[in-house]
Amino acid sequence: MQSKPSLLAWITCDGVHIDPASGKHTILGVFSNIKARSFPVMHPYMVWFLTLTDVQPGTHKIKMSMGLDPTNPAELLHREFESQSPLHRINLINELRNLRFEQPGDYSIVIEVDDDPILATSLTVS
Repeated sequence: MQSKPSLLAWITCDGVHIDPASGKHTILGVFSNIKARSFPVMHPYMVWFLTLTDVQPGTHKIKMSMGLDPTNPAELLHREFESQSPLHRINLINELRNLRFEQPGDYSIVIEVDDDPILATSLTVS
């Protein structure tokens, strides 16, 4: 029986450092909203860090979308990743540069693995 990938961690942050000796991840500058003085506003850089498990062996695709309209978010990123075993935890570091927010609001975020949604959340921009 094959299970659907499970999301163990989802973090929006300023960066992730990977220690070359230990392989440990250090999460830098965690945040859950963005504040702006005026709109439109450009956020220069952020990282969406996530940890997956229960991913079957092989090559998989992750897609991340965001928008004010939760029924029609715009694709921000898509890429492939590898899984060795459903028992492994897979850390994915996803860099997003120059995200433009036209107006304040709750921006819906959808994360999909192999076209199956694994997370629907939001980012508040005010």
